[in-house]
Amino acid sequence: MKRLVFLLAFSSVAVAQAPQHADDTLIFQTSQGWSPRVNVEAGTVMTYGINEDLPDRIRSWKNHGYRVALMTGVAWGTYGDYLRGDFDGKEHWNETQQEASGNLILHSGREVPYIAPSESYGKYLSRGVLRALDAGADAVYLEEPEFWARAGWSDSFKKEWESYYHEPWRAPDSSPDAQYRASKLKYFLYRRALAQVFAAVHDWSQQHGRQIPCYVATHSLLNYAQWQIVSPESSLLDVGADGYIAQVWTGTSRAENIYEGIRAERTFETAFLEYGALQNIARSSGKRIWYLNDPIEDNPNHSWSDYRHNWESTLVASLLQPDVSNYEILPWPDRIFGPHGLYPSTEPTDADPKPEKTAIPSAYETELQSVFHALGEMHGQPSQWQVSGTQHVGVLVSDTLMFQRANPQPSDAYLSNIYGLAMPLLMHGLPVEPVQIESTYRGDGAANFLSQYKVLLLTYEGQKPPSDKFHAAIAAWVKAGGSLVVVDKDSDPYNHAQDWWDENGKTQTIPRELLFRALGLDPEAEGLHHVGKGVVIFRKASPSALAADPQGAAEVLSWAKEAAAHAKQPWKESSALILRRGPFVVASGLDKPEGQPEPSAATRVKNSTVQDLPSSSPATPVQAPANESVLQATVLRGRFIDLFDPQLGFVIDPRIQSGERRLLLDPSFFPHGSARVLAASARVIDEQSAAGSLSFSVSNIEARDTQDLTAIRLLLPRAAKSVTLDGKPLETRGWENGTLLLEFPASAMPQRIAVQF
Repeated sequence: MKRLVFLLAFSSVAVAQAPQHADDTLIFQTSQGWSPRVNVEAGTVMTYGINEDLPDRIRSWKNHGYRVALMTGVAWGTYGDYLRGDFDGKEHWNETQQEASGNLILHSGREVPYIAPSESYGKYLSRGVLRALDAGADAVYLEEPEFWARAGWSDSFKKEWESYYHEPWRAPDSSPDAQYRASKLKYFLYRRALAQVFAAVHDWSQQHGRQIPCYVATHSLLNYAQWQIVSPESSLLDVGADGYIAQVWTGTSRAENIYEGIRAERTFETAFLEYGALQNIARSSGKRIWYLNDPIEDNPNHSWSDYRHNWESTLVASLLQPDVSNYEILPWPDRIFGPHGLYPSTEPTDADPKPEKTAIPSAYETELQSVFHALGEMHGQPSQWQVSGTQHVGVLVSDTLMFQRANPQPSDAYLSNIYGLAMPLLMHGLPVEPVQIESTYRGDGAANFLSQYKVLLLTYEGQKPPSDKFHAAIAAWVKAGGSLVVVDKDSDPYNHAQDWWDENGKTQTIPRELLFRALGLDPEAEGLHHVGKGVVIFRKASPSALAADPQGAAEVLSWAKEAAAHAKQPWKESSALILRRGPFVVASGLDKPEGQPEPSAATRVKNSTVQDLPSSSPATPVQAPANESVLQATVLRGRFIDLFDPQLGFVIDPRIQSGERRLLLDPSFFPHGSARVLAASARVIDEQSAAGSLSFSVSNIEARDTQDLTAIRLLLPRAAKSVTLDGKPLETRGWENGTLLLEFPASAMPQRIAVQF
């Protein structure tokens, strides 16, 4: 992420009672040492950067019981010692990424540029990472290997071109072929740099008898393509990466796209597809992945209410990916909870362009802590779709999406070549997934990778097949019974870039022709064709043009529906996506079409009006029949705790309206008559239940004042006789519906609660 890093002094606080953190299910990143206001209760902290104070920062977090890893930037960082020549006696300013105009691409000043990495830069990063391991880091997270598509004019890049292609450098904007080849080289250079670091860490691990995993924190393929950035993305698993952090957040997901001819921000839907792209890579490889959520974003000019709404949208999108349950709960806690974390209290308007800036509202702070605790409880929970449209549907994507993004003829600015196929499906309730083309032929799971899908959509507009092995894999999948929908007008100028499909420019063959030959089809034959046990539907159309057409989404839906029928996959559309993860219910109403009225606000039921909890029955969704208007609300029958409510209030029979996001806890999941913590805006430690008593400790970020509260909702078999906080009586909110709400000022040091009932 393009992050602003705060370097703040940390406070020294006694650590005798500091809790020990268990694992790396929940992680977060920071550039500073421990302090009470950044005591984010996750198992692992990623200390950012490889500068001189790193050992002190690692030590401060370890002293407070955290597992400590290293995170450092790959494309940029405070690496002035490398640029100036302190590292190897040679200056490296010529490795700054450079535009055709001669402008240097800087992250934050001349000494923090975006780097065009040489082999010496890979050695420099490796040395810094090894210093962190010597200081006690237990894992390595390398952030954002990024080469801008508009770059490619630096002296170092020209030299790398000559070495890689064995020919004189060509300006990337001189032809589509030159741009494609420049992007392939950029992809290679960062893959090489990271491979150097992975190898150095592996050697260090063997020498020291420790297992040090290496992960890469990366934006999604969809975002990098739309933002015109080249990154090695899926190929890093081949050169030593042990997994990823999926860096998806409001800043990436509010990038506009086009649906039914209307360009707009669609934060939830875009985030769903972004997270899905990285879930797909993780599933195919068996590697670990964390999903990032960010309670704010890099743009400091939005209001707290905007940040909160969009955080809830991206969070729910991440939780609707059933195969992932590890989370980076936030980056840079100091810019959220610290003294400099001041943002507009209302959205700027023409009438009030500079609203008053305030610190995070106490209610939002408490809500965040409740969700962090819930995320820790989700790991290992079984998941099951309660409401969705037809499943097992995907849109094929390749890393080559990033290779066609700059002059002279960039592909669609809003990535409509992909969103034009995926968005119509998602908007109608199908949990469609971006499916990585490279995973069909690479890695241990390649042979069975496609077997989980029944319908796949494919275009070569804006992307190209990186290997002929993909054509063999997709042909085998179709012949085994899959339904493939190909949407392509064959007009992409990059069809004639020099690569394997045209024998490096020796022929005029385009990739789709070779695909159809592999399928045994006439490349010009439109319509439906039976291939083995499966079918291919070819429509000679541009996905980008379909996205711009108000009727284009309906056409894509009709083709997908036809393909599903041939795959014997029942067709179903839905107004919402609802996934149960153990006791948690995650729900999103799909955004309304333009011109429709906004849904009425959902009503939260006050504690005093809640009836008795059901004893054990699961939530029952009541949904509109298939193919009815997607505006029809979905109703969940039951009583739930609202984890987006800072007071952890109940909702009864919540309606999942268009555009509404929900994270709910179902108390009926737990045995009737038991005593336990149901939900808490703090980390719960040492929970002990006995006949007539419940006790536990909690720790949190330190309260600023009495408004910053820890909220806890308990499930008890009968009314409490007494509640104490660190041995002193604690006033409670009463006994209702088999639960008890506790509220008290938050503390970074553990507080002990004892309940007698």
